[in-house]
This record gives sequence, C-alpha cells and structure tokens, in this order.
Amino acid sequence: MKTLAPPPRRYLVGFDPRELPHHFVDVAIVGGGIAGLRAALGMPESARVLVVTKDEVRESNSSYAQGGIAGVMDPEDRVEDHIADTLTAGKGLCDPHVVDLVVREAPERIHELMELGARFDTVDGHVALGREGGHSRARIVHALGDETGREIMRAIIAHARLRPNVRIWQNCPTVDLLTLDDRCRGVLVWDRHRGFALVWARAVVLAAGGAGQLFRETTNPPIATADGHAMAYRAGVELRDMEFMQFHPTVLYMAGSARHLLTEALRGEGAYLRDRHGHRFMPDYDPRAELAPRDVVSQAITAQMAKTRHPNVYLDLSHLDAEFIRGRFPGIDRLCRGFDLDIAADLIPVCPGAHYMIGGVTVDERGRSSLDGLWAAGEVSSSGLHGANRLASNSLLEGLVFGARVAEDVAERLKAAGPWRLEVPPIASEPSDRPRPAIDLDDLRESLRALMWRNMGITRDADGLADAARQVDRWRRYVLPQTFDDPEGWSIQNMLTAASLMIAAAAERVESRGVHFRSDHPDADPSWARHIPLRAPATS
Repeated sequence: MKTLAPPPRRYLVGFDPRELPHHFVDVAIVGGGIAGLRAALGMPESARVLVVTKDEVRESNSSYAQGGIAGVMDPEDRVEDHIADTLTAGKGLCDPHVVDLVVREAPERIHELMELGARFDTVDGHVALGREGGHSRARIVHALGDETGREIMRAIIAHARLRPNVRIWQNCPTVDLLTLDDRCRGVLVWDRHRGFALVWARAVVLAAGGAGQLFRETTNPPIATADGHAMAYRAGVELRDMEFMQFHPTVLYMAGSARHLLTEALRGEGAYLRDRHGHRFMPDYDPRAELAPRDVVSQAITAQMAKTRHPNVYLDLSHLDAEFIRGRFPGIDRLCRGFDLDIAADLIPVCPGAHYMIGGVTVDERGRSSLDGLWAAGEVSSSGLHGANRLASNSLLEGLVFGARVAEDVAERLKAAGPWRLEVPPIASEPSDRPRPAIDLDDLRESLRALMWRNMGITRDADGLADAARQVDRWRRYVLPQTFDDPEGWSIQNMLTAASLMIAAAAERVESRGVHFRSDHPDADPSWARHIPLRAPATS
C-alpha cells in the first residue's frame, strides 16, 4: 500500500453544523448515472433514498454511451467466451472471480432493463446483437442504433422518479464525504439556491462517474472532473489503478468544434481505419485489425499519426451498404451531416480521446470500499472487472451489476442494524484564513488538460511524467489550500488531486500494460501483474 502525503485540507470548505440545514436519509447516492440509479431502484421501499447529481440527472457518461451493453444473449454464444474476451483485454489485471460473476449476471440485468421499458433494437423479433473490438462474437445489445445510453437512462430515470421512497436532487454538487471514527456518515452538498446542507445517511453510495475532463481530448461531458475520486482520497479511502485511463480510438476530429464519440460499433460493422494517404494501416499492427482491443487500436492510431505527420486518421465506411449504415447509426449520421460529412461516402476524420477511467475506489464483489459505510459502483470504482484495459461495452454492464449488488448489500446492512437513532455527529471544518490569490480558473483548467494530454496521454515516459508531477505539484501548492465558494473552484481542486494520483501511479508502473504505454519501458513485465493501491492518511 502506497500512502501519499495527506491533502492540504480534509474538507474543501469550512462548515459549522449549527449553521446549516440537516437532512436524514437511509441511503445517500452520489451520482445519477446507470450505477447510481440502479442502486436506488434496488433499495427496499422502506428505505429513504436520496440521489444527488452534479448537473441534470440525464447528464452523465451513461447517457452518452453509444455502443451498448455486452451480454451473452445468443444461444450460440457462451458465457465462457465473454469471460475469456474480458480477461484477454484486461492484460493480466482482471479479478477472474469478479469477471465471472459480472458476465454471468449480464443476461438477467439486460432483461431487467427490458422490463423497465428500455427499447432495444431487434431483428425478426429477436434482440439485435452487434460486435465490437475484443469480442469474439456479436453480443452487444444496443438501442436507437447508436444511442443506447440515452434510451437506457430514459427508462431508468422514469422508474426512479416513480418510486415514492426515492428523491432526486439535481444540480446539487457533492462537495465532500462526511467521516467520523473511520466511518462514512453522510455527504456535504451545495446548490446555488439553498447553499450548503449536511445529509446524514446510514449508507453512502459513491457513483460519481469518471475523469475524462482532465484531458484536452475527451469524449466525456463537462461534469466528468474526477470529483468522486478526489473526495474519496480526501476521506482516506483506498484507490487503485489510477494510471489506467482508457482512450477511445475514434473521436470525431473537427478543428474548433467539441469532440464527439464515434462508437466502436462502426468498426464492428466493418469500417476501416485509413491514414492520410488512404492506407488501411491496422493490419500492420495487429492481426485482428480494426477489431483489436481499444488499447491496441489507440496506440496504433497514435503511431500512424506520428508516422504520417498528420493530426488524425480516417474512418472509412464507403465500402458498406449506405442505407444500412445510416439506419444503424442515425445519431452519428446526423452529427456528421452537421459538419457536411456523409458517413456512408466520406472519410471521417478521427483521433483518440480520453474515454473511461478504469482506476478508482477499490471495492469488493459487493461494492464495499475500505471505509465503513461507503459503497462505490460504476466508473468511480475499481472492481477488478476491467484490469488494465476495459473490454468494449462492459462499462454499462458493470454499472448495472454493481448497482444491483450494492443495493442488495446495503439492504442487508439496514435490516441488520434495525431502527436508526437520528443524531448529528460532531463533524465540523474550519474555514481557511489564507488570503486567496486571483486565480484564472479557466486558464488553469486548460493548462492542466493540455499537460495531461501531452505527458499522461496515450504515450508516456519518465521525463514527461516527472515534468507533469512537478507542474501539478506547483499548482496544487497554491490552489488546494484555498477555499472556493462555487463548483468551478471545487472541480479544479478535484482535478488537481486526481491528476497527481494518476501521475504518481503512472510513474511507479515501469512497464507497458493495457492502456498504460511507457515508451521507455515498451514491454509488459510479469512482476508488474499487480495493482498499485493509493491512499492518504484518514482524518476525521
């Protein structure tokens, strides 16, 4: 266990319980993506559940997922093959037991979504199945062609809103986890109308999502600023695998525009990757060509961009049936037409972008973290499913399975504990008395994102990581001790905290494995087939 220096402040803001409103619930859930809301739906009706979301509840990485959910739904497919594909993609760092239980639960969880009203695409009355990189068979369940996440979250949000015991507070960022006597007691939340509030809970579920916004090029929405990772670290919770950020190979690259994910299912349906000269280069790097796992494809694209001195490569679907492609990918078709591109005829410019944070809060098979009273699920967690490289479409699956497992475990804990005596634990935080310098948060954010993309991106080396560590430490020294009074400031502090953990882990892992590629150590080292756990000394 690597114990890093404690953060400059236990809590980001000062607060006095005597001056704040209090709310008492059985379960507080931080995050309204697939993991958080699936956990909410699984709680007993007798439990008072509060879901707090940083933005609108529909704004999550889950909603933006295009490809689908992986699961063995074809009688000719085998659970053992899905397990084998997941283990192969994970490059020796998956937990085989966790992989087994998640993959075996997949069909049940997908059928649950159907019962909730999620409308998956069908062919001749049967669920349509697509294929993506790293999968040996077509087993990706999708909806609305390429808008699976949006359809799934529509169904889940609708049912969560119907539950009389579930409340959802939107646009209500969680600032910190409240801890006392080595136990999580609740959360400190804020909204622009009511200010700060203390939410005391018998169980806290952290499902706060990812960290893509730490990188200049990303598929993630603006809310993905590693808030859950950072608040867990401040609370002394164990995190691991923070060096493993997965980069999606194909992000629409149009200079001056926002970046947009182009699903892996495009390559699953037969799209080619070509360089600026029209050369189909993936067979040069891997016999699986465009259907190789994401780490392989991203690294190949980066190498080919460098070789051809070009800022992007191209997706080519012109050899496929145009009517089928436009019908299979209606969202991407609309997106490309907005840039005067024909998905079925033109070469579509793409480059890799930060997509999925594999590392996070260490959890067991029930979603329990190292801190009593705190569970975690989804992208903020590290369950052992993904290893060093996530297999395509296993992310929504993990959120579903662990959301359900967390709910089952919390329900058992609540039942065993019996009636709850409401009390306000003696938790307080002194405000900082340091004068705050003028800080241009927008400039700092973009500087951090550029640094992370340059030195912590797809290709890393010791010199670049050391430079990144020095620069981030310099920013941390004058930014983290400050007290901000709005989400913009707290997000920057969380981003700097998470960036320092990611850089430290990447510097320590002196090999290349999965999504972590070190140009100065380009081969995998069997002695590094292990996790890198990180934690700060817990304080109350």
